[in-house]
Amino acid sequence: MPAYLFQLAYTAEAWGTQVRNPQNRIEQVRPVVERLGGRFECAYYGFGEYDLVAIATFPDNVSAAALSLAASAGGAVKAIKTTPLMTIEEGIEAMGKAAGAGYRPPGGSG
Repeated sequence: MPAYLFQLAYTAEAWGTQVRNPQNRIEQVRPVVERLGGRFECAYYGFGEYDLVAIATFPDNVSAAALSLAASAGGAVKAIKTTPLMTIEEGIEAMGKAAGAGYRPPGGSG
């Protein structure tokens, strides 16, 4: 199944709620992910621009986007970024296809 990197930043209000009542948000969100056909691979809190990062698998882009939309619509997330991931093998295959694609940059000769 395709993998996706989710990066999200909580609102100040969401952090306030979590500080007052700490909870494992991954366990609370897991049923939503599973309902969309997905599965968490791993998740971490982080420092910096994003507060939480997770890698999850989903059957397709629509299902992964549905999770992002649901999280955004909930109001506790001020930013979310979803990045489709490729395996190393898929990346190498893409490089091979790129090499034979025949693309020329503007002004390029050939």
